[in-house]
Amino acid sequence: MKRKIITRDQEFYRNLIALAIPIAIQGIISFSVNFADNIMIGRLGDIAVSGVYMGNQFQTILMLFTGGVDSAMLIIAAQYWGIKDTLSVKKIAAMGIRMSVIVGLVLTVLIELLPRQFISLFTDDAEVIEAAAEYVRIVALSYIFFCASQLMVSAQRSVENAKLGMYISLMALLTNVGLNYVLIFGKLGFPALGIKGAAIATLIARIIECAVVYFYAFRVDKKLRMKPSDMLLSEPTLRKDFIKNGTPVVMGQLVWAANMLTYSGVMGHMAASAVTAASIVGQMENLLRVFAFGLSAALGIITSKTVGSGQFEKMKEYATTAEIIFLGVGLVSAVLIQLLKHPFISLYDVSSDAVNYYMTFMNILTFTYIGTCWQATCLGGLVKSGGDTSFVFKNDTIFVFLVVIPSSIIALVSGAPAWVVFLCLKCDQLLKCIVAYFKINSFNWMKKLTREDLGKEAEA
Repeated sequence: MKRKIITRDQEFYRNLIALAIPIAIQGIISFSVNFADNIMIGRLGDIAVSGVYMGNQFQTILMLFTGGVDSAMLIIAAQYWGIKDTLSVKKIAAMGIRMSVIVGLVLTVLIELLPRQFISLFTDDAEVIEAAAEYVRIVALSYIFFCASQLMVSAQRSVENAKLGMYISLMALLTNVGLNYVLIFGKLGFPALGIKGAAIATLIARIIECAVVYFYAFRVDKKLRMKPSDMLLSEPTLRKDFIKNGTPVVMGQLVWAANMLTYSGVMGHMAASAVTAASIVGQMENLLRVFAFGLSAALGIITSKTVGSGQFEKMKEYATTAEIIFLGVGLVSAVLIQLLKHPFISLYDVSSDAVNYYMTFMNILTFTYIGTCWQATCLGGLVKSGGDTSFVFKNDTIFVFLVVIPSSIIALVSGAPAWVVFLCLKCDQLLKCIVAYFKINSFNWMKKLTREDLGKEAEA
């Protein structure tokens, strides 16, 4: 029977929308938290914006690692959810949470001990280093709470409870923005603390967020029904599978961490106005990613569940439909970049040089983001979630270390214009589309990662 190019399975669309909407709303809310920080701090000038941007590189690195553990846990756990093995889902979630929290603790200790030394890897501007150090030493205390809450939210997503993350993010938005207003500018009798106030607001919001997530998981949730003692659960066989299938996912995120470090390091050695422009462009890109990557995350849950239950022909039909959907999203996003670039920069009080850099960078982003939206979302939502966890890692490693890093460093040291450097940092997003097309349509990425015997043991 010939496979349809666009699936007529209404359940696929219902599930995709039902999962994508709360995930996308969560992304919008999370973006709003960071954006509110950015806008309020933007009122303090270029040095403050650059300092917070550089200080947040450590949060970005942690998010990439946590995202790797998160993705690995979600892929395997969702496959077990496809065969209704809830006990295995609990064990996988507990292992992922413990791993992420340990990494968050290590990063916190390193930054508290050597904040300026680490920040100097990204920039040699003394004023920016001091501003970033003041900010990051407080924010680093929130890393453990961030890791613990994000992984528990992901565990809930694996059993198709995507609304928790949306509600938690809304609470974090209201808390963080309110505290920012009070502490940055000195309202309600508090002193004006500037970027230090923004850091304190973030720390308090993360602590409250973590407390609410675990109250829900332990006292309210009816699907996993986790208890505090479940956080110590383990299983040698599952641990082996987690390490085997999860390591490429985590390593892939670390490759992206290297890519982000390169991005920050290269841009950090340019003028402060270029760094400011890159920060603002990054905010626009993060906003655009919300919907596309919300859809990709929803697709990933559907993919893992479908492959885990052995419905390979149905998955092929879903995959071709997803390719068309994400290409359309990419083209719409490119149009939005051009429509929104002027209103967006008007929200910031930055120098004319920063505005000029921003406009050039946004024109480049218009084209590269089409590639990002198609290949990154399809590879994540299909190939990686379908069980081939090593391909994306290998693909990213080749492009980051053989294309992005060498070309951007050469452009920087040769004195190329800022737009050339920026293009080198983004060029892989288009080049990877070629590889992604052939990989996705080979359909050799559909692999069951579950062990049926564990499900039988759990039932017994």
